[in-house]
Amino acid sequence: MSEGHTEVTTEPLVSCAEDCGVRDVQDRLGDKWTVHVVVELAPGPRRFRELQRLVTGISQRMLTLTLRRLERDGLVSRTVYPTTPPQVEYALTETGHSMTHLIKQLVDWSLDHRAVIARSRERWDAGGTGGTEAAGAARGDATDARGTRGTRGTRTA
Repeated sequence: MSEGHTEVTTEPLVSCAEDCGVRDVQDRLGDKWTVHVVVELAPGPRRFRELQRLVTGISQRMLTLTLRRLERDGLVSRTVYPTTPPQVEYALTETGHSMTHLIKQLVDWSLDHRAVIARSRERWDAGGTGGTEAAGAARGDATDARGTRGTRGTRTA
């Protein structure tokens, strides 16, 4: 290491230096309703109205859009049965089912950490830092090399 070298040289845990497709997946999973719809389709095929009842708060339009997007991405299949009126079922594809493992990990993580997050939010809302340096940084606080806290836009000597 050179005398002036001050950067950490560890490899990142995740890298997406080149287009790894994560933005497309993030757009789908980051959608407000996708995770809820996938969770409700995980046990098996469902009809539209059944999904609408199970996904609390979703409108007919948003459910339609969410299902279309999931179908377009190959995560959900749509089967129309020739009955009068036509009966339509939605089901996760093999790719959609493989995503449920990731969603379960996210749900488990959320359950394990929701109390910590709630306490941090309470401290933050009360004017504290929430117990993290990142919380102060997000508010605009700065820490100089000696650890002296200041506020963005002011100088710490």
